[in-house]
Amino acid sequence: MATSFRPSLLRQAVAAPATRAYSTPAVRSHFNAQTRPAPAWTAQRAAFQTSARRPILPPLPQVINGSVNDPVKVPEPHPSHGSYHWSMERLVSVALIPVTIAPFAAGALNPLLDGTLIGLTLIHTYIGFQSVIIDYIPNWRAKTWRKAFEWLNVLALVIVGWGYYEFETNDVGLTAGIARIWRAGANAQELEKQAEQKLS
Repeated sequence: MATSFRPSLLRQAVAAPATRAYSTPAVRSHFNAQTRPAPAWTAQRAAFQTSARRPILPPLPQVINGSVNDPVKVPEPHPSHGSYHWSMERLVSVALIPVTIAPFAAGALNPLLDGTLIGLTLIHTYIGFQSVIIDYIPNWRAKTWRKAFEWLNVLALVIVGWGYYEFETNDVGLTAGIARIWRAGANAQELEKQAEQKLS
């Protein structure tokens, strides 16, 4: 019999301090001020957070071609899309290191070296963007977008190549331009000293 009254006694004991703590009017008004209703923008934010997810590409219909026991279709091997292509990418990447360092280390600004650096840079960036397009825009999923981005990559290659050509033929060239930018602070100080000497 005594055990049936224990939960109710426990509830009364827990509730009693709370009622005693906020029994005075000053404390009660302070407590009510602290527990005011939330502003309207919190409801708007909550509604924004629970909005439906909208994927960029909606999922395709789930179709199984053949059975689960069919082997995976392996494309025919081709050297230009396999080991030769991989080797060429590595060679271009490795060749960029000395060609980038040589003009500045030796102090020789050669148009032939400039052309080599520009050519390797163009090939390297083209292959890099092509890899991104192949990885993230699959041909089986978005053929039109894949073709558009491939042509955009070629167009960017032509425009940047033309810009490099103009910079090489009508201006100082790539390595000389980088050297001027690198020494811009020192050159400015020298010009200031020369101007001060002329004034004095």
